[in-house]
Amino acid sequence: MELLNEPVPGVLELRAQVFEDSRGSFSETFSRRTMSGFGIDQEFVQDNESFSAVTGTVRGLHLQAEPHAQGKLVRVLHGAILDVAVDLRPDSPTFRQHATIELRGGDNRACWIPPGFAHGFCTLADNTVVGYKVTAFFEPHAERSIRFDDPNLGIDWPVDQAAAVLSDKDAAAVSFAAFLEEVS
Repeated sequence: MELLNEPVPGVLELRAQVFEDSRGSFSETFSRRTMSGFGIDQEFVQDNESFSAVTGTVRGLHLQAEPHAQGKLVRVLHGAILDVAVDLRPDSPTFRQHATIELRGGDNRACWIPPGFAHGFCTLADNTVVGYKVTAFFEPHAERSIRFDDPNLGIDWPVDQAAAVLSDKDAAAVSFAAFLEEVS
């Protein structure tokens, strides 16, 4: 595993080494020892997988409030996404800044999003499958959603609001300003 990029401090774009032969390929997609070398020394407690049927599906921006904040290690198994992480750590010099990383099935890349960030993605291909490991269990009472297209965040999504395929929860997500009022 190699570190490719750190677009916002703490958010890491990683790539697994691929070993190929006549049968196909093999790659190690997670090693606790390797991850701790990148400063990711957390226990993963749950693996999740999402399937999105159509291009333009947006999931997020999601997070869990403390003490249930989740770190996420995200990979695309099939299809492609624009992955987005927004820094919500109030004492961080990059508070409110975001990082975007394009991930594609077969590119052997992953994105580490530490606790304290909101996370979301937009599918760039039909039939996209995203797998991710998390560092805290899902806690419905701690779940929060921020409007993906809030202009105060300035995220350049590859889909506009009218064309985005959203869940009811994401369509009803609060503005970034409302989220900040909620947590202060």
